[in-house]
Amino acid sequence: MKRQGRLVRWEAERGFGFIRSPEIPADVFVHLHDFVDRQLKPQVGMELGFDEIHVGGKGPRAMAVHAVGAAQPQARRTSADPRRRRATAASSSSSPSMLPIGVLLLGYAGLLGYGVWTTRLPPIALGVLLLISLLAFAVYGFDKSAAQAGRWRTAESTLHLLSLAGGWPGAWCAQRLFRHKSRKASFMAVYWATVLLNMAAVAAWVGKLLPASLLAG
Repeated sequence: MKRQGRLVRWEAERGFGFIRSPEIPADVFVHLHDFVDRQLKPQVGMELGFDEIHVGGKGPRAMAVHAVGAAQPQARRTSADPRRRRATAASSSSSPSMLPIGVLLLGYAGLLGYGVWTTRLPPIALGVLLLISLLAFAVYGFDKSAAQAGRWRTAESTLHLLSLAGGWPGAWCAQRLFRHKSRKASFMAVYWATVLLNMAAVAAWVGKLLPASLLAG
């Protein structure tokens, strides 16, 4: 249902806030991804139009959010200008390629397989790493849900530690599936650093650059 209200709270670092509308008894949750114009910088006091939805028994949520009096004219200009449509299509096609992560995953699987084959890694290590990846995936999912509901959040350092411990494949899947953290440049820079550090540690272990006595210890 289409509504209109005023932005009364905005957490810029977390990318979410709440809209107050006289037509709705509770404040309406809104996420940065729900804005029609991704270039818009939300500010407290801004008048917004939105579609009210309810998901999973939670409070109201805003979708298709736009600044009152600004979104509709922009939409008409976009549809009427072929050059703008081509630019939008080019921007969409410039999303991160799957090739780098595919190469990393293949290399990581090869390292682990070689480690087990040479007995430098016990087979149970594969199961442990899988569990860490699943845990990382679940923690990202809980954190995304908490962000949408305005609840207590998981510390970014915890997410990075899970990646460093070998859960980075699960973290990457969660980032794409939940659309969580993948747009925050500072977070992603640290994330990729944890991926490279973890792979470097595995490579050093399998390549016997680290003493086998560390495994027993």
